[in-house]
Amino acid sequence: MSMNNATEFLQHAYFFQNLPRSVIDATALVCRSQSHQAGEVVFTEGEQGDRLFIVISGLVQVWKNHGSPNASLLSEYGPGRLFGEMALVDRLPRSATALAVEQTSLLSLSREDFRGLVTQYPELAMSVMRSLSAIVRESNDSFVADLNHRNQELQRAYRRLEETQQELIYHERLSNLGKMSDMILHDIRNPVAILKGYATMLEQVADEPDRVREFAGRISIEAQRLSHMAGELLDYARGEVRLDMSVVAPSTIITTAVRYQQEYARVSNVRIETRIENDTPVVVDFERMNRAMLNLLDNARKACSPGGVVTVVADRRDRVSTLIVRDDGEGMSPEVRKRIFEPFYSRSAGGTGLGMLVVKNIVEAHGGTLAVTSEEGRGTEITIQLPGAY
Repeated sequence: MSMNNATEFLQHAYFFQNLPRSVIDATALVCRSQSHQAGEVVFTEGEQGDRLFIVISGLVQVWKNHGSPNASLLSEYGPGRLFGEMALVDRLPRSATALAVEQTSLLSLSREDFRGLVTQYPELAMSVMRSLSAIVRESNDSFVADLNHRNQELQRAYRRLEETQQELIYHERLSNLGKMSDMILHDIRNPVAILKGYATMLEQVADEPDRVREFAGRISIEAQRLSHMAGELLDYARGEVRLDMSVVAPSTIITTAVRYQQEYARVSNVRIETRIENDTPVVVDFERMNRAMLNLLDNARKACSPGGVVTVVADRRDRVSTLIVRDDGEGMSPEVRKRIFEPFYSRSAGGTGLGMLVVKNIVEAHGGTLAVTSEEGRGTEITIQLPGAY
């Protein structure tokens, strides 16, 4: 390209608009013409930059990570546009790759020639500053717009994820409820059969007060067992534990649970011992906490061999009440220990399969903590700590 043609072209390039003719002529003198075929690379990402380019004709695309699976098109430049201008003001490697999309003619201006021009024509430096500022503003606006778009897409994706998650939870709960209902319908036959049997025997011993009291007590225990199963099913179905708080002594919770378990322990030849070291009242939901203690005692009894011992301790330190259930039974392996709070895992016969999960939910609903230590062949110890003692 001749100097006159270069001068004519530069006058209309936005980078050089409004500059005196003398500055444009001087710039045209040091510019170099070059051409590129379609698909030819002008410069590559990572190479040292030393000049800017002005598109005379054709089209140039600028790519990030060009040639890789995660390549991104940053911008396109047609006639009158320039690119690679940051090479005039810094010595950093190119941050992207420039590629000729079609037959393209360019003018280029080196960093050294540009600095010589700026020294002689300060107004050129001001024009460059204005142009770079406009580029930064445009890039910033584009970045903010893209960020807003991505945020909106992220919010929509998050809402869809939440909806999908809730649907999955709903279907999982229905599936689990179906499993548990099937299990309860199976397990409920035992207490119902016992109730029916003792009711029949009551009719036959109506004139024997001692036998009547004995059978009535057994009926009461089995009725509590049925109520216990129904309570666990309702709590799991609701997905939450609703508390009805009252002031209760730990000994009352323990005594009530032990009284219910005593007959089962006698049949299994397991001894239950209690130790009340501090009986300061606590504020709890008595029914829920009693249910938690019943589950722990039931698990401990079933883990023991004939002649085994289950120990229940109540204590209080630093305004924290502690309930401990300890057994000398078979203990748990690390694998079993990791899964004891999963619903329906390793379920013993005669329950809902939610025992430890129910205990955990009840304790956490009270703001308490549940700690489990166990060793195969040496037994298990479960500690409940309840804050805010009365």
